[in-house]
Amino acid sequence: MKQLIIAAAAIVALAMCACAQNKENKTTEQAAGSQNKTLVAYFSASGVTRAVAKQLAEVAGADLHEILPEKAYTDADLDWRDSTSRSSVEMADKSSRPAITALLPDMAAYDTIYVGFPIWWYTAPTIINTFMESYDFKGKTVIPFATSGGSTIDKACDDLKKAYPNVNWLPGRLLNNATKDDLKQWVAQHNQ
Repeated sequence: MKQLIIAAAAIVALAMCACAQNKENKTTEQAAGSQNKTLVAYFSASGVTRAVAKQLAEVAGADLHEILPEKAYTDADLDWRDSTSRSSVEMADKSSRPAITALLPDMAAYDTIYVGFPIWWYTAPTIINTFMESYDFKGKTVIPFATSGGSTIDKACDDLKKAYPNVNWLPGRLLNNATKDDLKQWVAQHNQ
């Protein structure tokens, strides 16, 4: 009988140790999972925004995701002087939502998302609306950035905030000719 009691006590002690170890592992996993994970998502029709996005992702220690249109844009599609070009037609229709491919499998993993694009007609291309409407941004911080041949990012930021008022938007920035040091300083402002 005495041996049975000792064996039962040993089993209980082992079970308690296993439970404590399991709880410690879960706490460690939760702490690792709660790190602020960052994404740089971008749309680039000509490659200019892509170059900035890659450098930004490197500086921010972020994952990189290209917002790819289902149908690639041709040079003719991008001719802003032609009112019948694809980009002109899309930008004239504010309800336009060009289809995208390669959706992220787990947007929930990211806390901060930089969203980059070229400025078209003084604002973000409508494909950015497709991206914004493809995911749940509740509780996330979204920071726009853009490249442009002559426009500011101000109207794009205002339009995005108006279209998606429940998103936690931080001020956007035009990143034409941004150096690595410029990007480091900008990213550091978001990490304070």
